[in-house]
Amino acid sequence: MTTTFGSTDGLRALEQQVRDDLARIAHPKAPWVKPRTAPGGKPAYDVVIVGGGQCGLGTAFCLQRSKVDNILVLDQAPRDLEGPWRTYSRMLTLRSPKDFTGPDMDIPSLTYQAWHEARYGKEAWTELKLIPKDLWADYLLWYRDVLDLPVRNLCQVTDIGPADGLLALTVNTPDGVETIYARKVVLATGQEGMGNWTLPAELERLPEHLRARSSDMIDFDALKGKTVIVIGAGASAFDNAATALEAGVGEVMQLCRRFEPQLVQPYLWFTFRGFMRHLSELTDEWRWRFMSRALRLREAFPQATYDRCARHANFHLTTGAGLIDAYEQDGRAVVSTQAGTFTADYVIACTGIGMDFGARPELKRFAHNIATWGDRYTPPDHEKEARLSQFPYLAEDYAFEEKTAGETPWVSDIHLFSIASTMSFGASGSSINAMTTAIPKLVHGLTRDLFQDDLDQFWADFQAYDVPQAVVRKLEA
Repeated sequence: MTTTFGSTDGLRALEQQVRDDLARIAHPKAPWVKPRTAPGGKPAYDVVIVGGGQCGLGTAFCLQRSKVDNILVLDQAPRDLEGPWRTYSRMLTLRSPKDFTGPDMDIPSLTYQAWHEARYGKEAWTELKLIPKDLWADYLLWYRDVLDLPVRNLCQVTDIGPADGLLALTVNTPDGVETIYARKVVLATGQEGMGNWTLPAELERLPEHLRARSSDMIDFDALKGKTVIVIGAGASAFDNAATALEAGVGEVMQLCRRFEPQLVQPYLWFTFRGFMRHLSELTDEWRWRFMSRALRLREAFPQATYDRCARHANFHLTTGAGLIDAYEQDGRAVVSTQAGTFTADYVIACTGIGMDFGARPELKRFAHNIATWGDRYTPPDHEKEARLSQFPYLAEDYAFEEKTAGETPWVSDIHLFSIASTMSFGASGSSINAMTTAIPKLVHGLTRDLFQDDLDQFWADFQAYDVPQAVVRKLEA
């Protein structure tokens, strides 16, 4: 039978291939996790994953492959708006090479390439340079559906606390507030997982109608013909500048505090299995040395991202422009920098993520007792940086550790898989290409704990096991 790729039949054939492939490698096939009962008599989930983006979906799939089926994924966004791809992500394509694997967990029929070829044909894949972000979002939705992952949308987790040996999650749903119980919680909460997008203190003095953060929903059409200042020179800063230029603004002035923009992308060097798999097993000294250098360099922008801005004559990049002050004057924003003073109708801050545990509603109850790198490790003077010391210090299975032992012991059942995992694990909960090494490490920790917590029951089951392998009968002479 010949399949016509680039058609509905092509996708249907691929979906059948996924099912066949998973059936062939389904080992073990028997469920093994001991059920727990929640307060009130209902079953508790074994794992609840907060976040239905690429990392949350990949974690759910990997758990199911380990026969941990009693799981639930919660996401506060509507279906198809999980993650940044259709909201504040203003890139045109992914920055990763198109052949990097990710949530497929090294299963060929689940790769983006397989999906793209089934939908558009093999020739289209050959001609493709980088993956368009909207197609990546389409692929993730297909991935969720073909694997039948248990995702509930429009569910915001507002609290996590202990409950009779379990974790109780308070969840705002379309039907009201609900309490969901689980043995384990994974926070696959992406970029904002341990804080929020930052706004420099200087810009906070501006009225809200004159400024925004890069994660805000910005009405770029309303800025047509106006002057816009973009603060920052990372990839997302150029994305926002380009979006403004393409919307028809009069002028974009991009301000970079460095005297030379960051052009080297350290994360590309990290893309080999030895580093991605084993960084977390190194001493704190080595982990800090690698990751502090990478995070101080920040993420560079690729050529295509820069060219998207540079082709506009009304784009201006100024370096050495560290912020000094900002204020409103005659209804406009005035921004004072080390490179001079600039006036605009709107300012967009693209200055990254800040660690602010208490700003996250799901963390508020125990934010004060989350151990940070600053609590666990003191680097040499030439490597010190306060911003990096604020990252959470995670256990070997991505679990939170307590700042003060014994005060909130239950946080060891909450596992962080987001960009804030970077200091402890390198590229992991925010990187497509790290998923095939990072997610199995996370899931290994989850299944280990689920097994060890019920060791007495497994021992009893083993002692009672009496299924014969054969029937012995006397043979006649």
